[in-house]
Amino acid sequence: MNLRECRFCGSTLQHTFVDLGMSPLSNAYLRFEQLNQMEPFYPLHARVCDQCFLVQLEQFEHPEKIFGDYAYYSSYSESWLSHAHGYAERAIERFHLHTESLVVEVASNDGYLLQYFQQKGIPVLGVEPARNVAEAARKKGIRTVSKFFGLDTARELQAGGQQADLIVANNVLAHVPDIRDFVAGLKLALKPRGIITAEFPHLFRLIEGNQFDTIYHEHFSYFSFFTAEEIFRKHGFKVFDVEEIPTHGGSLRLYACHEEAPSQSIECGVLQLREQEIAAGIRDLKTYSGFGESVRENKRSLLDLLIRLKREAKSVVGYGAPAKGNTLLNYCGIGKDFLDYTVDISPHKQNHFLPGTHIPIYAPERIRRTQPDYILILPWNLRDEIIEQLADIRQWGGRFIVHIPRAEVVE
Repeated sequence: MNLRECRFCGSTLQHTFVDLGMSPLSNAYLRFEQLNQMEPFYPLHARVCDQCFLVQLEQFEHPEKIFGDYAYYSSYSESWLSHAHGYAERAIERFHLHTESLVVEVASNDGYLLQYFQQKGIPVLGVEPARNVAEAARKKGIRTVSKFFGLDTARELQAGGQQADLIVANNVLAHVPDIRDFVAGLKLALKPRGIITAEFPHLFRLIEGNQFDTIYHEHFSYFSFFTAEEIFRKHGFKVFDVEEIPTHGGSLRLYACHEEAPSQSIECGVLQLREQEIAAGIRDLKTYSGFGESVRENKRSLLDLLIRLKREAKSVVGYGAPAKGNTLLNYCGIGKDFLDYTVDISPHKQNHFLPGTHIPIYAPERIRRTQPDYILILPWNLRDEIIEQLADIRQWGGRFIVHIPRAEVVE
């Protein structure tokens, strides 16, 4: 038995959450000239700690290799931009942000969020390790530094008088292998009366919705509210509010401040979510032990569907080239024998190939030219947005396939 150490509490990891076999890095898209080169595959085996209940992967690659040159640009999703805009409007009002405030976003991507604060005259600073993505933000006029966030970067911000009134950490907690260093950095980078908001997919929703494809090597950790609150508490924060939001199949947005800050009282939503998770068994290993079989059944049902369609000589293509899609395709063994191609709205992914499966990625216009019988929606969290965008496929009898929480054809 391989034993690992929990990256938060240090306990020995002995319990499997789900084993998805061997997989390449999910954002390691390939160029044509790389197709005949050997790709590295790593175990995609998630374990759960029996003390703090943090679900986690072993680290196989340094974050600089994963995130130094990144293919994901947040601004290509209209629904995500709308989500960011709405958040900015509410945060400005709730926390009384003004022209003397400073908003810092860690893992700020291409400035998708900070632009809405800057438009209101509020100073902003992005911290984004992916150099290519950071450059895209700077071209929009968003002040951005290309660094990984942690204690060292926080000390630099503090020394430069750049402590924040609001720190935003959207979908980044899962991406840091040293969670203790990261949260300690948040503590140092925040003004005494400052606020942190952190969004991340909710582990409970992952289990409930069978969202196994959100597990990939770029995500080192997967959080329940119980575990996230404990991590912040251990680093001197008080989580005073929490919201359940629909993004990424069900996420949480935590609101935290320094433990000693007197101005923020704990909202009733914190107690309610604690109780909901306890009732759902989030601190019971039995809750985690059955997940693997649910995943295997999902794989079998999707393959059954695709095999039947191909035997009927139906054409099937993909929509999207998200990281989660690469987990699905590699775990299920779905290659070009099932999907002719996939498409993606991002020009940074077009004319590349998916890692592992080598399925080609084209611009979305190709769907209307080839008129496939079925489209497998890989970014299922954007299902409604994609179905609306491609409503005209019904003109030639085209239909959609989704695989989360179960494999099925949808109208």
